[in-house]
Amino acid sequence: MFDQLKEDIATVKERDPAAKSNAEILFLYPGLKAIRMHRRAYWLWEHNHKFLARAISQRAVRKTGIEIHPAAKIGKRFFIDHGTGVVIGETTEIGDDVTIYQGVTLGGTGKDVGKRHPTIGNGVMIGAGAKVLGPFTVGDNSNIASGAVVLEKIPPNSTAVGVPARVVKQNGRRVGSLDQVHVPDPVSQQICRMSVKIEKLEKELEEYKNKEKLNENL
Repeated sequence: MFDQLKEDIATVKERDPAAKSNAEILFLYPGLKAIRMHRRAYWLWEHNHKFLARAISQRAVRKTGIEIHPAAKIGKRFFIDHGTGVVIGETTEIGDDVTIYQGVTLGGTGKDVGKRHPTIGNGVMIGAGAKVLGPFTVGDNSNIASGAVVLEKIPPNSTAVGVPARVVKQNGRRVGSLDQVHVPDPVSQQICRMSVKIEKLEKELEEYKNKEKLNENL
């Protein structure tokens, strides 16, 4: 247990240049506190003490602003930076050496049963405010940009940006011409699709009216 705590503190010191001392990390970092409380809640959940597990997880929310369901599976050296507003769902699985920032949601869409939440590979970084929603995998060593909404599988060694998220870089090479500035606007794309559909329906309606007039003349 002491070795695990040392590893947790070392992880924070390695990834957060603002960390000044071990004492600061141990007593003042909400991400570390939330992870330590989750380990206790997870042990209780696995041993069928589900009420106590939920009680600990809800206490962690009040103390840290981070909500982790006690059934979520989390690997080693997990780092939550800042942490306020982080939500991690029940069937989420997180690999080793993962970093997430404030406002991240690892959740579901409400359409799935059983496995409803994402599986996050090793070495993944998820930026502030990103939402990863659904029972798919984010591949090892991938980066999810701040504010992205991920709704489908992300391959390993990829960078995904936008709403909905698109892979713009994979294995160190840019994919297409997308970047964080020029990601297509999903609202304008949907409006465009609707405009095309309306135009098609208007054309079909006009053809129908013309046929009706022709039948009346006959």
